[in-house]
Amino acid sequence: MNKPTFSLSRRAVALAMASLTSLTLCGVAQAQSQARPLRLIVPYAPGGPLDIIARSLAERVKDSLGTVIVENKAGAGGNLGADAVAKAAPDGHTIVMGAVATHAINPWLYSKIPYDPIRDFTPITLVAKVPNVLVMHAETASKLSINTVADLIAYAKKNPGKLNYGSGGNGSAGHLAGEMFKAQAGVFMVHIPYAGGNPAQLALVSGQVDLNFDNLASASANIKAGKLKALAVTTAARATALPDLPTIAEGGKALGLASFDVNTWFGLFGPAKLPADVTRKLNKAFTDALASPEVRTRMAVLMAEPAGDTPEQFAAFVKAELGKYEKVVKASGAKLD
Repeated sequence: MNKPTFSLSRRAVALAMASLTSLTLCGVAQAQSQARPLRLIVPYAPGGPLDIIARSLAERVKDSLGTVIVENKAGAGGNLGADAVAKAAPDGHTIVMGAVATHAINPWLYSKIPYDPIRDFTPITLVAKVPNVLVMHAETASKLSINTVADLIAYAKKNPGKLNYGSGGNGSAGHLAGEMFKAQAGVFMVHIPYAGGNPAQLALVSGQVDLNFDNLASASANIKAGKLKALAVTTAARATALPDLPTIAEGGKALGLASFDVNTWFGLFGPAKLPADVTRKLNKAFTDALASPEVRTRMAVLMAEPAGDTPEQFAAFVKAELGKYEKVVKASGAKLD
């Protein structure tokens, strides 16, 4: 008896090979997808507090998330980097370290930005808050007998327009803190914008302006040296770095400033429609990192207060900040285009 023979047509062989090739390519694509690094976009130039904190976190989360590549994409006050993530695929491989500027101030400061700060992002977690501090030129404060927020308000009310304050430019955090202070305290002080925070601080130290609402980390050395008189921090809670310095809300509680709260904050966002399980994974990895002694030590040097919250809490925070700065920016009349 002859053994049965089996034959395959050329078409059948071709289909089988095509199927095998397809399965192989799918497997390779899946492996490549799993091995893809996480891109953490920093929408500002290297070297600033936000960039330093982003790199510290990237190092801490690599065990749980794999390789994290920090990419600086500066431009348009942070809008360029934020927009890159707003338009990225919601696959968990691209996130941004947004800030109060990109998600609360710029939408009102620019007549048009390429993204919606709420609709186009998935909040992951608030990362940190950096207090600002109300500081005066030390000799000016001594000459005018201004030692507290109440003293400052009393003098400003009796002498409208005689005090001036510097900032890093129209629409900067220092400018808007000053506008909020003027509105809530009912005083008038002249705003003098400079081309950046460093020139504004030099102007204050040299006595060209009377006061600033400056970044605490930037101002601390001159406060310690006695060149600047610190009156209060701008945040709702006292700063860990200067626990004996009251808040503006404390010092001005009876003068209309009980709700005063201004800070520079950073937070992580993914593109809109980021899957819930991916959002939770990223949230856990980064909030765990924020609780680590190494990251907290690094933040303490920058005088940043570590945060870390749920995506829902962060979303509510961003909406509240957006509403707060809408009023401040519109009242100030500041525009950057």
